[in-house]
Amino acid sequence: MAEQTSTANAWPANPADLIPAGRKRLGWGLLAIATLGLLAIIVVQILYKTEMSTVGFDTWRPVVYAYILWGAALGAWQVLTRGEDGQRALFLLPALLFTIAMVIFPTLFGFYIALTDWNLSSFTGRKFNGLDNFWQMLADPYYRNALFNMVLYVLAVLVEYVIAFGLALLLNAQIKARKFFRVVFLLPLMLSPVAVSWMVGKSLMEYRFGPAATLARHLGWDNPAFFSDPISARISIMMLDAWTFIPFMMIMLLAGLQAMSREVLEAARVDGATAWQTFWQVTFPLMLPVSVTAVILRIIFKLKLADIIITLTSGGPGGATDSVSSFIYREYRDRSNVGYGTMLAMAYLIIIVVFVTWLLKVASRFVRNGN
Repeated sequence: MAEQTSTANAWPANPADLIPAGRKRLGWGLLAIATLGLLAIIVVQILYKTEMSTVGFDTWRPVVYAYILWGAALGAWQVLTRGEDGQRALFLLPALLFTIAMVIFPTLFGFYIALTDWNLSSFTGRKFNGLDNFWQMLADPYYRNALFNMVLYVLAVLVEYVIAFGLALLLNAQIKARKFFRVVFLLPLMLSPVAVSWMVGKSLMEYRFGPAATLARHLGWDNPAFFSDPISARISIMMLDAWTFIPFMMIMLLAGLQAMSREVLEAARVDGATAWQTFWQVTFPLMLPVSVTAVILRIIFKLKLADIIITLTSGGPGGATDSVSSFIYREYRDRSNVGYGTMLAMAYLIIIVVFVTWLLKVASRFVRNGN
């Protein structure tokens, strides 16, 4: 019995321990050689692209070939060092290589472009300038104004949520023509934001002959130019964007309401709870997970707001309505400033990642406390 116990204890807990050391060294050697080769080709491609054009380094084709070989070496390393576990990991290898090629590498290349002086209208081409774009970004009042506008646009999501919840409650009630109203309220979501900008912003809100401007004159507004004043322009942008995407939150909240147990609501009514008490103490807490999901998704969409602004105001008047995305777009389109525009985009990417990570933690804590 003691011999059996000692034999069981001596048996390796990890199957990888059964793999010979020489086989593991071979796997690590293949991975190291492939990695060093890939890095060397990337460095040569970046530093000596023009000088090495005669051997094919005028394109990124050598890097692609080296990357494919590195992927094969990565798979061989998994099999040689982990055995059967490595063979199972091979099924994840294509997704990993695709993510590196389509997400990680472009992001790293974007950070490199952000450290260069590259203007497409210049004949000098791309030049490395270190952190000059970063210092310029910190001193750029238009970029700070765009960040401030994004704070306002994101805060407007709370108002959109209240309206969407009210509409969801209305459409969940037993009212006449309920199906008809559901389709009508979903119509804005079916339209492109650019189409909404032209139909509503450029037509209905046109300050000379638009129906909205004509109605505003009858109500006493002498010069109903919705997009000429910074405050009214921001509010108009918020209203158009809200009109387009409130149905998105509404349909998610409506689905949550319909999935809610009717017995709970009936029990609250039997206990004598009023309509407000039933909503505040029963419906709203039970809807917290759906509400938080809808608000977070809406905030993520809001952080990409650009098309309505570009179509209607091009960031005007004087950059008053610019979002960060529209400002970066105009930096590329109007000034052809690829290096500085990429620095703005990379900085905004970091801000979004930090903000959304913090938002998810706060939302998770909020839902736990609410439950």
